[in-house]
Amino acid sequence: MITDSLPSSNKKQAPKIQPSWTFLKAHPAHFVAFGFGSGLAKKAPGTWGTLVALPMMAALQLFLPNPIIFAFCVPLFAIGIWSCEITGRALGVSDYGGIVIDEVVAMLMVLCFAPKTVAAWVLAFALFRFFDIIKPWPISWFDRRVKGGLGVMIDDLIAAVFAIIGIVLYTAF
Repeated sequence: MITDSLPSSNKKQAPKIQPSWTFLKAHPAHFVAFGFGSGLAKKAPGTWGTLVALPMMAALQLFLPNPIIFAFCVPLFAIGIWSCEITGRALGVSDYGGIVIDEVVAMLMVLCFAPKTVAAWVLAFALFRFFDIIKPWPISWFDRRVKGGLGVMIDDLIAAVFAIIGIVLYTAF
């Protein structure tokens, strides 16, 4: 849902219930939205969620080429919208900080463009976190105006595009 108003982000808003492992086990959407548990981290859950993508990508690359992994991110994005919508409603906060599946999916996308080197993966991680945290335009526009599960996912998708551009430039030079 896109709104014309400029509401502030509700990531700092207190949830109706305190997320826990019990909450994550109550519905598959909660487990997915919380990045398989990484979103329960007390400090920097978005960073922990982003880190989840690294071993996932390493495992996927053992069996699949990057274009197939990237294509796999399309249904993951849709699952992310679904899980964020359900979990946000349960929490009473649509974009709660512990909801990190958006970081997981976006980072997988970025890593599809990064060479398989430690330096490139560190750069990919740093670029994505930078754009996800700073939220330059148009990321900030979407973050403020698009709500619900799509709103949670879309700003990270755009941050991933910015990071991918950085990775492509890095590999070109």
